[in-house]
Amino acid sequence: MMLPTHAVFGLALATPLALLAPEFATAALTGGFVGGVLPDLDLYAGHRRSLHYPTGYTIVAIVSSIGAAILRMPVLVALAFLFVGAAAHCRMDRYGGGLELRPWEGTSEKAVYDHVRGRWRTPKRWIRYDGAPEDIALMGLVGVPLAVILDSPFRWAVVVALLIGCTYGLLRRRLAELAPTVFEQVPDSVSTYVPERYKQ
Repeated sequence: MMLPTHAVFGLALATPLALLAPEFATAALTGGFVGGVLPDLDLYAGHRRSLHYPTGYTIVAIVSSIGAAILRMPVLVALAFLFVGAAAHCRMDRYGGGLELRPWEGTSEKAVYDHVRGRWRTPKRWIRYDGAPEDIALMGLVGVPLAVILDSPFRWAVVVALLIGCTYGLLRRRLAELAPTVFEQVPDSVSTYVPERYKQ
């Protein structure tokens, strides 16, 4: 799934606590947002492997959530939701398409790398590819109510995510067509850092 969907879901996971315990709202929402985005910072360096830890994030999320519930400290609440958001991100990537430039072709069986088992988990393809109409619908289904419920600045984070997600969805297939041409033009010193899937 696309990054805006993950960001919106990270916020959605933290919203119930933010509404029930407003004193922890900023910590919970910030943690959820950062956690939803964090794994995709590996986009150009071992994507869905370097910062994607489906089992690790889940274990740390459970431990940090217990700690936050007992100690009730904002920093622990933020960390708990960061790991909850990151764990959810990895799970959601498994529900999408494979790790390839054109996931609608269904040629990759790599969804998320499982460091514990030492192998790639296969994609379920419930959401055919990042930016697919069903990805946009899911983002909107969760994001629009959040934009109504949340206060600034988180409301604006959701609005921006929705706008970026919709734009990306409209351009997704065209971007895949352009990528090999664009990345063919980069200097050799930069080309070594461009993932192979963008050159095909």
